[in-house]
Amino acid sequence: MTTWFITGGTPGGFGIAYADAALERGDNVVLTARRPKLLTDWAAHHGDRVLVLPLDVTDTEQIRDAVRMAEDHFGGIDVLVNNAGRGWYGSVEGTPESDVRRSFELNFFSVTEILRAVLPGMRARRSGWIVNMSSVAGLRGVPGFGYYSAAKFAVEGLTEALREELAPFGIHVLAVEPGAFRTHAYASFSDESLSESVSAYLPFVESVRAAMIDQDGHQPGDPRRGVRAVLDAMDQEKPPRRIVLGAAGYDAVREQLEGMIGELRAYEGASRGADFPSGR
Repeated sequence: MTTWFITGGTPGGFGIAYADAALERGDNVVLTARRPKLLTDWAAHHGDRVLVLPLDVTDTEQIRDAVRMAEDHFGGIDVLVNNAGRGWYGSVEGTPESDVRRSFELNFFSVTEILRAVLPGMRARRSGWIVNMSSVAGLRGVPGFGYYSAAKFAVEGLTEALREELAPFGIHVLAVEPGAFRTHAYASFSDESLSESVSAYLPFVESVRAAMIDQDGHQPGDPRRGVRAVLDAMDQEKPPRRIVLGAAGYDAVREQLEGMIGELRAYEGASRGADFPSGR
C-alpha cells in the first residue's frame, strides 16, 4: 500500500486536498502541521490509515523525528509532497532582513531538509515520488512578492537538478505551479501589519495588501480539482516534469515563456557572438 507524507496540513489547503485524494485511492497518509489539533476531527474519520504529526518544517530535528515516526508506523514513505509554505509581501529594497530569511527558511530550506530526510528510504527501495509545490511565482516574478518568487525560483532549480539525480534510482520528481487557489493562504493579510522599511514603496505595498485581501475567498482555483490534475499527471505512462494549475496561471506562464523565447531569438546573434572565434 502506498504511503504519502504531506507537509502543510492546514485545513482548507492543498495539504488536506492531497490527503483526501490519497485516502480515496486506498492509500495511507502522514499529514503534518504546525497546529495538529486543527486536524483532530478530520483524522478521526480515517482511523489507522492516517497519522497526523506536529511539524515545524523549519526545525531540522522535528523533520527527522517526523520522518522516522512515519517510516516506523507505515514501513516507509512512497510519495513526498512538499507543500508547506507561505508568502511575505513587500518591496525587494524594503522588506526587512528578518522576513527575507524567514521566507527562505520556510519556502526553500525546509524543502531541502525534508528531501534529505526522506530520500534515503526511497533510494533504498529504488522507487518513489517527490512532488514539490512551487508556484506560478516560481516561473514569473511577482512584484510585491520578490522574495517569495526568489524562493520558488530556487525550488524550481532544485527540482530540475533533483529530477535528473534521482532518475537512476527509480524516483520520479514533479514540480507543481499553482496560480491563485481558494485556500486560506490569503486570509492572514488582513491581520498582518505592514513591515515595509522604505517609505517610498508604501503606496505600492499597501495596494498589494489590499488586492490580496480583496481576492480572499474569490480565487478561481479549486484545490481539490488541482490535486486531481496532479494525480492524473502522476499516473501517466510518461509523467510531465511540471504542471501549471489554474487558467490564469497557465496564461501567465505561457506569456512569460513566449516572451522569453522571443527575446532569446532576437538576441541570438549577441549570444553566439560572445564565444571565441571559431577555431581558436
